Amino acid sequence: MEQQHLEEPISKFASRDFTALAEDLTVAGALAQIRERGVAQQIIYFYVVDGEQRLTGVVPTRRLLAAAPEARRGDIMITRVVTVPETATVLEACEMFLLHKFLAFPVVTAERRMTGVVNVGLFTEEALELSERSHLDDVFERIGFRVAEVQSASPLKAFRLRFPWLLATLGGGVGCALLAGLYEATLATSIILAFFLAMVLGLSESVSAQSVTVTAEALNKLTPDRKWLLRALRKEFFTALMLGGACGTIVWLVAWLWRGHALPALVIGGSIAISMVVSCLIGLLVPAVLHRLKLDPKIAAGPVSLAAADIFTLLVYLNLATFVL
Repeated sequence: MEQQHLEEPISKFASRDFTALAEDLTVAGALAQIRERGVAQQIIYFYVVDGEQRLTGVVPTRRLLAAAPEARRGDIMITRVVTVPETATVLEACEMFLLHKFLAFPVVTAERRMTGVVNVGLFTEEALELSERSHLDDVFERIGFRVAEVQSASPLKAFRLRFPWLLATLGGGVGCALLAGLYEATLATSIILAFFLAMVLGLSESVSAQSVTVTAEALNKLTPDRKWLLRALRKEFFTALMLGGACGTIVWLVAWLWRGHALPALVIGGSIAISMVVSCLIGLLVPAVLHRLKLDPKIAAGPVSLAAADIFTLLVYLNLATFVL
């Protein structure tokens, strides 16, 4: 099964070969029904349905065979059944196998009527049919293996996984403070620059975070190559150009009308436009590079991208102000 099939509906791959038993039967009656009607090719669980064919419980094969013949079906069945909605994707079904460790799941409608069964073979096929190890890693990453690893980790292990990447944010913040100190005279010359510094950095961080999110989602659905990267860079550049131009124009107009100084306002608006374009590209390139290096972009890309965007934005802002003013 190709990776693009992970987004197809699970109902397309669910087996219609399952055994459903009425909930009012005794164990003896259930076994008689099984002998009369036959059973599914793979006997993992027996599913219990009511008079309207809605799923009410599940009975593992061993529990059915070990129960007393006179026991009622409702007394031995498990009523809290984990199901897969028929609207779910193959990817979401694979996540269920990782999270719950069951051998099969019933596929149900919104009214809990069974339409099929999906067994663990679907999950193993997704992994084993991929010949290259790198592709296998991509599939496990997509179906939540690394997320589950982080979620189930101890506090100490979670700290070790996350803290190194937060050092990038700490480093970026210290770097920005040192840079601002070097341009103290520039900031003192035009106080309006200090008023808008937080906004300039905030816009740059926001647009970089947006690009990181979009890129990380795209990397979940494909194996990036040179052609994809060039196409993504071109698209992100033109998008960032419009975003930066719009935000820069608005802030320039606000600064000009507020303080009445056209040149400092132009520096602020121009810095926003330039820094937003580059921050967008940073938000695209950092997750792509981390993915290429087999590092998890979900954890690392945000802090690294924001730190790089902050430093570049401050350099543009203060250098442009020094040159123009």
